[in-house]
Amino acid sequence: MKRRNHAKSSSLHKNKTALLVTLVVFAVVLAGAAGWTRWVYWQIEFYAGDDQAAPSDAIAVLGAAEYDGKPSPVFHARLDHALELYQRGIAPLIITLGGPGGDQYTEGGVGQEYLMARGVPEEAIIAETESRNSEDSARRLAVIARANGIHRLVVVSDGTHMFRIHEICLADGLDVLTSPRPRVPIEGGTNDFDRIAHEILSYTAWRLHLH
Repeated sequence: MKRRNHAKSSSLHKNKTALLVTLVVFAVVLAGAAGWTRWVYWQIEFYAGDDQAAPSDAIAVLGAAEYDGKPSPVFHARLDHALELYQRGIAPLIITLGGPGGDQYTEGGVGQEYLMARGVPEEAIIAETESRNSEDSARRLAVIARANGIHRLVVVSDGTHMFRIHEICLADGLDVLTSPRPRVPIEGGTNDFDRIAHEILSYTAWRLHLH
């Protein structure tokens, strides 16, 4: 009987120890995830409020949705900001990025037409029309930069997107400055919480090579 009680007590002790170890590991993982999320959040906020625009070789505009050849409000705001930088003499060339938008048009092509309609010469625009996401845009941007002797770029996108695209461009060997479009209300747009949550998850997935 004593042996049975001893065995039972030993088994309970082992179970308690295993449970304690599991809880400690879980707490460490949870604390690490919270710390990581907090760090990425602060990076996103910093880049969203930091306009680094300075004389460069080109301005690159990340694509966004287009509707039947017309830029969506988000894309419109990005293009207007790139145009303003161009008119200030920040760079002599604009690169519009983005592949097919679900119809016969491409985001890069729509961006090019939009800028040309506002006085930017065709020879001052390069339209990239194949990329499907941020990582693809950065890779194709690196190819364009090498082919055209572009050494430094100002990248234009939404504020919450700036940190992630900056890191992706750096990983592709690009020397980039970031310049977020102005924060203006856009009807039907997602709220800040959703955008930041998306960026935290997307950046984490990219760092973990899950894309």
